[in-house]
Amino acid sequence: MIDTLCRIPAGTPVLVTGATGFTGIVLTRKLVEAGLKVSAVARKSSNLSPLSDLNITWFRGDVFDEEVMRQAVEGQEYVFHVAAAFREAKSTEQDYWDVHVRSTQIICEEVLKNPEFKRYVHVSTIGVHGHIDNPPATEEYRFSPGDGYQRTKLQAEEWLNDFATDNRLPYTIIRPAAIYGPGDQRLLKLFKMALKPFFLLLGNGKCMYHLVHVDDLTNTFIIAATHPDALGETFISGANEPIAIADIARIVAEHFNRKMRVVRLPIGPFFLAADICEAICRPLRIEPPIYRRRVAFYSKDRHFDISKMRNILGYEPRHGNKEGITETADWYVEQGWLRP
Repeated sequence: MIDTLCRIPAGTPVLVTGATGFTGIVLTRKLVEAGLKVSAVARKSSNLSPLSDLNITWFRGDVFDEEVMRQAVEGQEYVFHVAAAFREAKSTEQDYWDVHVRSTQIICEEVLKNPEFKRYVHVSTIGVHGHIDNPPATEEYRFSPGDGYQRTKLQAEEWLNDFATDNRLPYTIIRPAAIYGPGDQRLLKLFKMALKPFFLLLGNGKCMYHLVHVDDLTNTFIIAATHPDALGETFISGANEPIAIADIARIVAEHFNRKMRVVRLPIGPFFLAADICEAICRPLRIEPPIYRRRVAFYSKDRHFDISKMRNILGYEPRHGNKEGITETADWYVEQGWLRP
């Protein structure tokens, strides 16, 4: 199926950053299977074993290391910049800036040296929009990043737009919704909660969540890399519809024939507890058991309009929410992480 989506000629040199992450692994496999000459960047501490069976040229180091990136980018005709900073309590604004902004600057400055360069695919996040007051939001919705991760993702986009305009750099920006699917543990904790008799939610909000299956997301990357109408454009990549957190839990519970009841708790005390935990833990550079960003998750809605992706790229998501959620739940069971 990937052969019908990938219009990059076999043997073409392409580079993937963040190749050992969840999304990067899926994308890298697809590019190798399409017959491309794939290079990848990975930190020295990264585990390469999930891709050890593939013929990949590796460059080891940080994406903001100028020497490493100069070597990695040289001669590449396409670059998929998937790398993102880890969201940890010990991460600073500078850490996020280095991985998101500085890396983008280095890559873009280097690709201009290659007259054969075709397209730079930049991966951002829907988080640059923050809470959606008037859903659904399009790519033009106002920006309201809520933390250092999202702020620096937006800064990278803004720098890229300006630089590309001034230097005629061929690029496309993709803003993924919440990425999930077999191979990732992002929803594992939520799925475990769904198998308990009571599913706890904070606050009284709808708590809408917009998902994107990793297969759909990486297909979007590949199509955007060669689509003529994607040049200089930004696309939100997500499922056809958002889904409430409570409905994700209900799908999981019903899939495993469990009875589950949603119970709502006041959100205010949890914000206070999070602020106290962060104040104590951050100076010690340890991960707090609860922090404001996770509590705020229950007070925000994520609901996006993906018609631009559908109309311009011609891509229709292949994974519905229920199908993808049950597929992921079954994969968790196979790994022994979820015990229905």
